[in-house]
Amino acid sequence: MINADLRTIAMSDWLENDLLMEIISCETASNDASFRRYFRVISDQKSYIVMDAPPEKENIEAFVRVAKLLEQAGVNVPKIYQQNLEDGFLLLEDFGSVCLLDQLNIQTAGALYQSACDALFNLQTSVSVTECALSHYDNALLERELLIFEDWLLHELLDIEAPIFLWDRVKELLISSALSQPVVCVHRDYHSRNLMLLEEGSLGIIDFQDAVVGPITYDLVSLLKDCYVAWPESEIEQWMHNYYDRLLKAGLINCHLVQFKRWFDLMGMQRHLKAVGIFSRLHLRDGKSTYLQDIPRTLNYVISVCAKYPELAEWGAYLEYQVFPKFEGYLLL
Repeated sequence: MINADLRTIAMSDWLENDLLMEIISCETASNDASFRRYFRVISDQKSYIVMDAPPEKENIEAFVRVAKLLEQAGVNVPKIYQQNLEDGFLLLEDFGSVCLLDQLNIQTAGALYQSACDALFNLQTSVSVTECALSHYDNALLERELLIFEDWLLHELLDIEAPIFLWDRVKELLISSALSQPVVCVHRDYHSRNLMLLEEGSLGIIDFQDAVVGPITYDLVSLLKDCYVAWPESEIEQWMHNYYDRLLKAGLINCHLVQFKRWFDLMGMQRHLKAVGIFSRLHLRDGKSTYLQDIPRTLNYVISVCAKYPELAEWGAYLEYQVFPKFEGYLLL
């Protein structure tokens, strides 16, 4: 059983007294990178997931709203059986505990990424960007995300400053590239830990509450250049190319592969800079220090992209020869 605190006591009261459920067992299912927690409860021989999302810290209404939108579009998300918006609890369908990352290896990667791309294509083609009422990835949001890198990795973790002229140029380039792309529904955290492998072999999608309308390459690069697992560049290129062909045939894009690849690379760079900032914040603010181990992989994605584009060479050198050594020094403290 779980250790009792005020939130779990309130959760148990809701389940047992309001919903009249007889709880046979209750165990921690996961803690994610936010303030949400998830518990697996067994009642009447059936397994459920309870989301604990403190209302003062998490927008549980957004989860409910996006879940309904995606379910109506045929996207495989957990059913919401009961909700307590005032206290911040949801009773959800249990998608199990096996995520894509758990099963990825050299032998399985091709088939699993095909399934993940199939699910992504369904998401991008089934949700209407004109009717979904989701907010848009705009200039302000993209810049706020990039500032997470500056504030938390550079300033708070490493106590350094990026050259202003250089950093401003990089931000302008990345934001301009993102805003020039065709738009679709963007999950915004579409990676191997948020794709659950279900018993019938299908994929279930979780952690979608921050969905927006935004650049068409965002979720694809989140998946293929995952912060938690890396693959040979040749494999990523082939998977990206295959998905490009699929989008082209569906009429979702009308550009050459070279342009799509540039969008893909620069979108990944924006996301990865944000991610290393978030990992730094999780360590410093929330005490979740295991995310520090994902920073080298994620920074290396950025450095490798910079090496492909002359206009990013100076930024790549700054990251490789100033930021990376400073981070490695921090780990030795």
